[in-house]
Amino acid sequence: MMKRRYTGKATMSGTAPISTLLSQRILRHFDLSANLPPNLDTLRQLVERYTSTVPWESASRIVRRASQAKSADCILLGEAFWESHFARGAGGTCYESNYAFFGLLLRLGYEGYLTINDMGSSIGCHSAIVVQFNGDKYLVDVGFPLHAIIPLDPGQETAADSPFMRYTVAPLSDALYKISRDVPRFEPVFQLIDSPVCEPDYRAITCHDYRHDGGQFLDKVVIHRVVDGQLWRFNSDEHPLRLQQFVAGQRHDHLLGDDAAGEIAAKFTISRDIVAEALSILGSDGN
Repeated sequence: MMKRRYTGKATMSGTAPISTLLSQRILRHFDLSANLPPNLDTLRQLVERYTSTVPWESASRIVRRASQAKSADCILLGEAFWESHFARGAGGTCYESNYAFFGLLLRLGYEGYLTINDMGSSIGCHSAIVVQFNGDKYLVDVGFPLHAIIPLDPGQETAADSPFMRYTVAPLSDALYKISRDVPRFEPVFQLIDSPVCEPDYRAITCHDYRHDGGQFLDKVVIHRVVDGQLWRFNSDEHPLRLQQFVAGQRHDHLLGDDAAGEIAAKFTISRDIVAEALSILGSDGN
């Protein structure tokens, strides 16, 4: 886990937007118009399409970590992330997912910045996006993911509903918020630190997350995505291996058969080779 906080001095993150051609390709992939206006309704649509199309997953990062000698060669930011998704259905964890989504938002005309936040006692272990729109701020996070955009108000608690759960944001102090959710029970998710992180620092944090002594989700294959309007998840720590389906907040397990990698890949629309190799690296490919 990260042990020190990176603080950017820039008023914005300094992250560059992705290219127009790539943004158009992504919007086609999401089955959205290329002429969507940059408003809150569009932002909600983008979050919904991203979380139902791009998996949150650690399998591809496990494979990259195993194949690269240097952690700096493992990171997959911006256009490289999207190319990996188009080629193999891969996604990523918070740092790369939010960076990729933020680059798309910038190209579509949104303003905002990337943040680095805390989860419990883990310092600087989670990224999120703050979008600025008409003088207001909104929390956007496809790297957890949050399935809603949530208004930020330093003076009072705010909330937002998604098809799956309700989220609340409670201000704790200046530029510090507690993010919570209510399914399957009311629980804190992370603490948002509303402070822009500059591009070099964000890249350094992402690189650190591939270090064997500090990286997250390098010891387990975790994949989740919205599939046909329902939340699905896989966690290689649970044996026998199973897919987890969440309906109205209730979990239903589906045990996997002899071709676990194939079933997982088919459910999340990710390359079977990625899943099989990641499971093999961890020695978790058996039932």
